[in-house]
Amino acid sequence: MLTEKRLFFAISRILILLLSLTVNSKAQNNNPTSSCPTSSCGNISISFPFRQKTDPKSCGYNNPSFEIECQNNRAIMTVRSRKFYVQDINYEFFSIRLVDPGINRGNLSSCPAFSNGYDDWPTTIFDGILDNIPVVFVHCLAPVSSLKYVEAGFCGNRSSMFFNSSEVHSYFMIGDRVRTSDLEDSCTVDVVARASPRGPTRDNSSLASIYDGLAYGFELSWFRVLCAECERTYGYCSLEGNTISCKHYCREDTPVSKLGFKCQFEFWGLIVGVWGGIAVGGLLALRFIIGFPFLIGLVVYKWRRRHLSIDESIEEFLQGQNNLMPIKYTYSQIKKMTNNFNQRLGEGAYGTVYKGKLRSGPFIAVKMMGQSMASEQEFISEVGTIGRIHHVNVVQLIGFCVEGSKYALVYEYLPNGSLDRYIFNQLGIEALALRYEKMFDIALGVARGIDYLHHGCDMQILHFDIKPHNILLDENFNPKISDFGLAKLYPTDGSVVNLTAARGTMGYMAPEMFYKNIGGVSYKADVYSFGMLLMEMAGRRKNMNPFTEDIGQIYFPLWAYDQLYAGKEIEIKDATEEERKLVKKIIIVALWCIQMKPSDRPPMNKVVEMLEDDSELPMPPKPFMAPREITGDHEMTKTPN
Repeated sequence: MLTEKRLFFAISRILILLLSLTVNSKAQNNNPTSSCPTSSCGNISISFPFRQKTDPKSCGYNNPSFEIECQNNRAIMTVRSRKFYVQDINYEFFSIRLVDPGINRGNLSSCPAFSNGYDDWPTTIFDGILDNIPVVFVHCLAPVSSLKYVEAGFCGNRSSMFFNSSEVHSYFMIGDRVRTSDLEDSCTVDVVARASPRGPTRDNSSLASIYDGLAYGFELSWFRVLCAECERTYGYCSLEGNTISCKHYCREDTPVSKLGFKCQFEFWGLIVGVWGGIAVGGLLALRFIIGFPFLIGLVVYKWRRRHLSIDESIEEFLQGQNNLMPIKYTYSQIKKMTNNFNQRLGEGAYGTVYKGKLRSGPFIAVKMMGQSMASEQEFISEVGTIGRIHHVNVVQLIGFCVEGSKYALVYEYLPNGSLDRYIFNQLGIEALALRYEKMFDIALGVARGIDYLHHGCDMQILHFDIKPHNILLDENFNPKISDFGLAKLYPTDGSVVNLTAARGTMGYMAPEMFYKNIGGVSYKADVYSFGMLLMEMAGRRKNMNPFTEDIGQIYFPLWAYDQLYAGKEIEIKDATEEERKLVKKIIIVALWCIQMKPSDRPPMNKVVEMLEDDSELPMPPKPFMAPREITGDHEMTKTPN
């Protein structure tokens, strides 16, 4: 086997080397906008792949995260709705250093505005979050003497919303990720921040040292945006020092057993060709004659196995779902529907969504799933849950495709997009601002959809990811619940759900996901998420907004409760009296839904009754502790059970 490999690489070494060098050169010089002028904001020089908002779109990488906003001579970068100050951009080593806007070097009680988890950054364009040092903020109801805890000042921006300052003890924990089970019983994680290991250092146990590191910021690498040419040629793109390297998988130092199918096919095919050309001896000819049919049979077997089968988990699932209503399409039909995937609607954690059209006329949305275990699990969750239900307020799954390593989901197309566009008016267009009567109709429709999932089927369907982004609107702004990738099926007996890890989106996840002592996880988790959704619809803003002018309104649900409890009105610009009543009803229902204990929350059929009831609703108790809010769309997509 070693002789065969040396023979193969002796012939192809020069070709592979030339190809690698060519791709390397293209990868390092893949800057189609070199003619664009360099701009600046403060002491930050801005050039490709970054650009300012005032620069032409062609002058930067085609992704909103690379758009730099200059405010008061301070560079600001927005990633997934989270704004960070830009401290430095290093074009030699392809890195950018960011700092959380909530950190103040001179204030040892300042807190980060955002949490930086491992999955908070789009890894297809950014790299390096793992290289930064995690700094975990925790608050405890009792003092802790462990050396792992560094005593910190009272975190005024966050903990003051939950506890009286005299009742809480604040600490830092530096190092690996802190799990809930590893914490002291009286402690909870408030936020996870990160600092660059190349920042200023003092004694690690010093509070000032920790803030020095946080104020210095954390670093991300953006070299992957220059890897398009390398990845197009099936290369592996990596950063070595300050050089972008493109290597191919068919390398001499890779064992044959570890090569991919494509490389094995090329490897064995070239060996057969070389043997046929240099065969001069009878023994070599005999080996060739005997080995050739075997190799051909092996190649045919592997080719058929690759193209005619799928992963065992998906195949077994589909075999047990013969009664599903969705249509099974071929990959060629999917390509024809989408006109060869020429109109992209968006990109999610598990794949890309394209617009298409059925032969009968209606438009569709096609989600092409990525190739990962998480994508397979989402595929099974989607087909296994949404595939068996039909409801006016649940998005319809028309069909699916499973062909080799390619799987896709075909949904009805909803032209008005997701609800978050209209709640937060992300595009700044006045026409997108819906009246509160329509917002109320949308809220009632979503409530009916969730109630159907909980009580309308032979199996109880728990969604686990109710949020504005997953509520889609049709041409008449009727809401439909979508994205069942984290959903689970359970018996309708109302029993507690067994989960090994929290699932959902931070800011909408029920507290029992983290605090097991308040109650088990059940359908009440969806009730909590719906309550947080209602709050954002009523306030037309994120529930947590550290940039608000009124510090009392940083966490909207608690502010709204205090206003109503004191008999005050919720101020709404240009609202009629009827609209004010609707907003008050929405907030009261939301406050019932976000009660701390699951047992204190109403079921969804009761929530629907409360929304439909014209009488005055009673005020609920004030939640014991408000949930932590992490701005942005960080999804805790742990491996489902």
